[in-house]
Amino acid sequence: MQQTASATSVLLGLSEVRMAQLDRATEHLDPPFAVVDLDAFDANAADLAHRTGSRATIRLASKSVRSRHLIRRALDREGYRGILAFTLPEALWLAQEHEDVVIGYPTTDRTALRQLAKDERAASRITLMVDSVAQLDFTDAVLGASRPDLRVCIDLDASLELAGGRLHLGPYRSPVHTPGQAAELARTIVGRPGFHLAGVMSYEGQIAGLGDNQPGSPLKRAALRAMQRFSARELADRRAAAIAAVEAVQPLEFVNGGGTGSIEQTASEHVITEVGAGSGLYGPGLFDFYRHFRPRPAAYFVMSVVRRPSDRIATVLGGGWVASGPHGKDRLPTLSWPQGLRMNPMEGAGEVQTPVLGRAAQGLRLGDHVWFRHAKAGELCERVNMLHLVAGGEVVDQVPTYRGEGHAFL
Repeated sequence: MQQTASATSVLLGLSEVRMAQLDRATEHLDPPFAVVDLDAFDANAADLAHRTGSRATIRLASKSVRSRHLIRRALDREGYRGILAFTLPEALWLAQEHEDVVIGYPTTDRTALRQLAKDERAASRITLMVDSVAQLDFTDAVLGASRPDLRVCIDLDASLELAGGRLHLGPYRSPVHTPGQAAELARTIVGRPGFHLAGVMSYEGQIAGLGDNQPGSPLKRAALRAMQRFSARELADRRAAAIAAVEAVQPLEFVNGGGTGSIEQTASEHVITEVGAGSGLYGPGLFDFYRHFRPRPAAYFVMSVVRRPSDRIATVLGGGWVASGPHGKDRLPTLSWPQGLRMNPMEGAGEVQTPVLGRAAQGLRLGDHVWFRHAKAGELCERVNMLHLVAGGEVVDQVPTYRGEGHAFL
């Protein structure tokens, strides 16, 4: 117990030193601005690859990064191969540079589909996601038969279903849940002109996306961990059976699964060739509550103190950069620096102002910087045009986000 407490104290001390370095390096900048700590980013990238081991590679989830410069930086590392994109327009843009782009979600973008069909190079680099015959029908209706073969990937639902499907735990994604359903869709794809079946993916959000060390009730934590253990066993067996059923129809180029929160577990399955991950590079607030790994915080946004309502309160301009998903405290940004700040529970993080309390608030002056972390990874980049990159103790570069390059893919 003493060793654990001592290690925690050391980590907190190192974090405090690093935050002070970041603050000094950027003190000349006017908020609001965003910062990526390259030392932490690189350490997280190495840790993700280490967690995957030699069993699989990492397909980088671009929506969790949303900066071409940092996508390149990660993909240049050993253990990373390919991109998991969000939309077809984004994939077309990224495929100008990258040779292997899988889209993680189905598309009904008619303009982008026509562009893909006219570009044989892009069609050879991009893999569409499908989970129903209706999506094949839609594509055929838009494009007709005269086109290059389009690469497709089957989205296998990874959620846990109990009581005959009446209880559903996990994201509502694909209607393809059983090995039989996967094989049936595979036979339709293989027998249909204009499509080429390249892979299968599945995302176990109820495992990868839920931290197993959440604050609050010990009983709820225990129940969550039990559910995740059971779901992992069920999915491993079902996924293996589904891949066997699909490969009896046609051999696959890749089988993708997992996410930042389940890398070791997913990569250990013998059918998995790659794991999709990206959020762990930035280490956002939602990743503070996992037992088996803890990414270093690498991405921040910074706001300025603009008034002092009292000796105990400092108010920053803005700050309400709240994450998507179910309403809850875990979707709010995390106060990172100065240490010892907390939000006013009556106001929280606001669009126009965020009052901060605590011992550190008493020492803040007008114009001082307050540092936040977003609850999610890539959503931060929808708020800013540039990311200021810090290495060591200085700003070494500033690079555009997708938004900064004039693209809005999400």
